[in-house]
Amino acid sequence: MRLRLPEERPTEPPTGFKIAHPVLSQDGARAGFTGVSLGGALPYGVVADASCVYGRRHRAPARRCDCGFHCVHERTAAEALLCTAEHREAVLLDITVLGSYIRFERGFRYARQRVRTATVGPCACGAGAVALADAGWGRPGWRALAAACAGCVRGRTSVSLAAFARLAGDGLRVVVAASGGAAMSAGSGLSEGLGVPELVAEAALLQARLDWFQSRLARLEGGAAQQ
Repeated sequence: MRLRLPEERPTEPPTGFKIAHPVLSQDGARAGFTGVSLGGALPYGVVADASCVYGRRHRAPARRCDCGFHCVHERTAAEALLCTAEHREAVLLDITVLGSYIRFERGFRYARQRVRTATVGPCACGAGAVALADAGWGRPGWRALAAACAGCVRGRTSVSLAAFARLAGDGLRVVVAASGGAAMSAGSGLSEGLGVPELVAEAALLQARLDWFQSRLARLEGGAAQQ
């Protein structure tokens, strides 16, 4: 006789935390995320259903398979993963577990999720992020993005944090992690609904791009004058 764990029937969907890389579609019309381990080759949206990464026909999560979305219970456990070299450019996701799930000691494996909040860390140079810019790698049809400050964006393909939230849709909030423990929300509304912090970030991004184009134009004009 095989013993089975009692079936849970929570009054509200469980929540958890995970890390992922933000991605932008090749045409710039959609935004989403891609995982850092199993299923990393399959970008997903804010609301998404899991499928078996091994191509099997069973529904995720199957007890005798590793398929399904994964998350941990504690925020600190997910933040600890961001310390490793290969995960430094990932963002922290606050998610709601939907559909069927299997509970483990440290987290869940589950069938469906909603990403509520994405917390973006600082730029690689240490300055606060104002955009998500091309990270130099990706998946077929998708560019991976990484946090970038106004000075490091330059001519790279990039989107502001508010624009990423808008492209991702489904009420996603993008939050900038601050060194003092505070956070600035980029929201998911249209530009006319942005507050002062979001407008300052948008202006900084536009100014950085303008400075980069002006420097390139000055080089071209200088080269033409020498000829």
